[in-house]
Amino acid sequence: MSSSAASSEKAPSSGSTKDYLLAEQIWSALGAPAAALSSLKFTNAGELPSYFAVSDLAAASVGGAGLAMAELIAAGGAAMPEVAIDRRLASFWFSSSLRPQGWKAPALWDAVAGDYPTSDGWIRLHTNAQHHRVAALKVLHAASDRQSVADAVIKWRKDELEAAIVDAKGCAAAMRTQEQWAQHPQGRAIAAEPLVHLSRFDGAAPLVLKSPQRPLQGIRVLDLTRVLAGPTATRFLAAFGADVLRIDPSSWDEPGVVPEMTLGKRCSHLDLRSADGRARLEQLLSQADVLIHGYRPHALELLGLGADRRRAINPGLVDVSLDAYGWSGPWQGRRGFDSLVQMSSGIADTGMRLAGSDRPKPLPVQALDHATGYLMAAAAIRGLRLRLREGAGTLARLSLARTASLLTALGSRSEEGAAFAPETPSDLNPAPEATAWGPAQRLQGPACIAGVAMQWDRPASKLGSAGADW
Repeated sequence: MSSSAASSEKAPSSGSTKDYLLAEQIWSALGAPAAALSSLKFTNAGELPSYFAVSDLAAASVGGAGLAMAELIAAGGAAMPEVAIDRRLASFWFSSSLRPQGWKAPALWDAVAGDYPTSDGWIRLHTNAQHHRVAALKVLHAASDRQSVADAVIKWRKDELEAAIVDAKGCAAAMRTQEQWAQHPQGRAIAAEPLVHLSRFDGAAPLVLKSPQRPLQGIRVLDLTRVLAGPTATRFLAAFGADVLRIDPSSWDEPGVVPEMTLGKRCSHLDLRSADGRARLEQLLSQADVLIHGYRPHALELLGLGADRRRAINPGLVDVSLDAYGWSGPWQGRRGFDSLVQMSSGIADTGMRLAGSDRPKPLPVQALDHATGYLMAAAAIRGLRLRLREGAGTLARLSLARTASLLTALGSRSEEGAAFAPETPSDLNPAPEATAWGPAQRLQGPACIAGVAMQWDRPASKLGSAGADW
């Protein structure tokens, strides 16, 4: 692998990239003991088609979550179980786990979202949410069709259009090189941040685990996340028995990913702008063990639920939060998504140049979202272990941009690696899943923990289909 643009990590000089990512980056960032690493092994070979080490990132991030789960089981008094991470299945889960039977999953992207040439480069518009689409079209004075948008975008300089759409509360990212991102004030801020910001708070009641075979049984997880990263985290927790309750406003929908991401969860609507909605959320929070949230920084503060208030309501809370562009620097709090961070951080530009393409070439999957989601799950499980052992609450913060720097620090390669073997029926769980949209099959789970089933107790459900209660 070639050296990459400046970052806080250094690429491994020898040995396995996935082992390096897990041991020297992810596991150490979680404050976990190195001795536990001997309990994990990786199986299967191959690569997703990318000039970056996407499959190594997939295996290592799933490995971090799986190993954290094994360590939690051991902390409860059982023997430390062996963990095996299927590198191939982990990579497939970074794309999609759902295989509909007799119906078709909704499209992932709306008609306007995508990459457009400007007068001096490329920009990506993220318009899946209606209010983000309205903001972009208002700035461009364009109709809601690709040709109208393209005709308007080409008249702009990329940085000026990015700034205008962001100022209008929309979502866009100009394509930068890795070198430009390394020199950008936000790129420099990200390079100085830890992969996982961790804090602890004493004074909580100790946690008791009910069953080493279903280690998160009885653990209540309040899910205030959307799209991919946060829902990936809570989906993983649900696979080991957690009671996950997802909260959305009634106006929100994300049809392209809901069947994929609500597996194992109950989904409810609450209006947090109303006094009754906030009061209900506070009651749910007081009874939760884990909070996973992806609101922009200060959004919960504006609702009267800042970090201090959350801690007062629930001193033992494991509080895990996600941001797109990091927790410091001029872009902290900026709206963002995986595909936008890939444009900002140089990933799409590097892919374009190495492929000899005439347009941005992103990663083959939304790898920043998925990897950050598994890191969030690992942070939550580590927080539960601390609660179990020491009666402490925790606060963890992660970002998509910081995960991007974890990947780009490994460098890029001039050729895509050898492909995985194609999917076969044996890769799927034989039992059908009765989703709210129709029957489907799921990929088998990518983490095998000895004596513990990775399985979901509930099929994928629609947003707002359950009550807002435990």
